Amino acid sequence: MRRAMADAEVGDDWYGADPTVNRLQDRAAEITGKDAAVYVPTGTMANQICLRLHFKGGGHLVVAEAGAHVATTEVMSSAVLSGIAYETVETDGGRHMTAQQVGRALAPDVVYDVEVVDLVCVENTRGSAGGRVFPIEEIRAIRKVAQGANVPVHLDGARIFNASVASGVDVAEYAAEADTLMFCVSKGLGAPIGSLVCGTAEAIREARRIKILFGGAWRQAGIVAAAGLVALEEGPKRLHEDHERARRLAEGVAEALPGAIDPLTVETNMILVDTDAVGLDPIEIRQRMMDEGVGCTIEAGKVRMVTHLGIDDEDVETALAAWRNVARAAT
Repeated sequence: MRRAMADAEVGDDWYGADPTVNRLQDRAAEITGKDAAVYVPTGTMANQICLRLHFKGGGHLVVAEAGAHVATTEVMSSAVLSGIAYETVETDGGRHMTAQQVGRALAPDVVYDVEVVDLVCVENTRGSAGGRVFPIEEIRAIRKVAQGANVPVHLDGARIFNASVASGVDVAEYAAEADTLMFCVSKGLGAPIGSLVCGTAEAIREARRIKILFGGAWRQAGIVAAAGLVALEEGPKRLHEDHERARRLAEGVAEALPGAIDPLTVETNMILVDTDAVGLDPIEIRQRMMDEGVGCTIEAGKVRMVTHLGIDDEDVETALAAWRNVARAAT
């Protein structure tokens, strides 16, 4: 990637004149089966551009899972940038949002007798559920319900390639069930920065305008787009390694802290350790892990760890040794 970045042919992306960015956008559209794509700096910007594309005016809602990134981390961005609020769907035990739940959420407002939902948003993989895959059959069912209500679907596919590798479903099959799609070339694919917005030619034309409005116009972006091209071509080939390491990590944590995680729920490259379930405070455990030299975060009240391009087998063993030390000291 660094060699590709150093050798990148560049131009001014503001004017669509960066050849490396254009190649990345064309390749993203080809892989997802969409007409066109636009390259932006972050996943949040990509989602917010897509949301704005579908937004019909103030006082309307987006249907999403309660734990979805757009409805949690991005909720204030949606409000500030587009005046969007969320009709959230609660899920239990790691289960995904269902078409039946979406159908209920799309019902017209009983007081004003008007439709107030502009969009349905599906996230795949589901970060708040520990990187679990949203089944294609359920996405198709949700799409059918949404079409019946004349409501478009946006796919937050930040980790869609992880979902594809784990499920065996081609990325284009997921994308076919959405009007707009975003995915990251960072995260599992390994690039240092960048996400792609994909959709119809008309939608992407407007997306380019919104990108500029949101401050995303950049100049010689081909320097980072070159890394994105490498990530897009080479990254998916090794994602199964991340998944295997995550399962090994989950199995080791389950041995150190029985009841804190079920390894069978680990489908991709993320684990969520429920330290509360074994009487341990997640924030305190996170700090103890950090003291052991192992980074982790908190997600939905659980300790979150993610395997990726920068993590090898030795790193997994180092993390497990830290978990064992923390478990011994805390129990």
